[in-house]
Amino acid sequence: MPGALVALAERLQGICLGRRITVAVAESCTGGLVAATITEVAGSSGYFLGGVVSYANSAKESLLDVPAHVLAAHGAVSAQVAMAMAAGARARFGAVLAVSITGVAGPDGGSDEKPVGLTYVGLASAAGLEVRRLQLAGDRAGNRADAAGAALEWLIAEAGRGG
Repeated sequence: MPGALVALAERLQGICLGRRITVAVAESCTGGLVAATITEVAGSSGYFLGGVVSYANSAKESLLDVPAHVLAAHGAVSAQVAMAMAAGARARFGAVLAVSITGVAGPDGGSDEKPVGLTYVGLASAAGLEVRRLQLAGDRAGNRADAAGAALEWLIAEAGRGG
């Protein structure tokens, strides 16, 4: 577990515990890295409710209530799916905040339209849904770590605002 990611998880935990903010995650290309990083820190059970690794579209549909028509229209790596994943995780776990990640980690699987490194991070809160588009430039491990870091940083910022 990269130390920089664990440091982010420690910051997130301090804010969430202090403000009584709960968190859930929905991950695809990161394969559970965000959840693993959060739970690397002792005491994470005080705010982290859980996560879903939904690599397959069928898992996105059945576990996170991502509509099949959204997947068909936009593909798994899209802003629309990232937002639906975050909303699904927030609803499924009853969390104050939920973050989602979907992307093309590499080294294969990219296309002209959706190149390797294209990643969407979604955030669901009481204020609604937001999404960020990232174009990462590392190898598979680097892209996964960078996406996880971006998700943790966004959670820290949102939790710092009170969720």
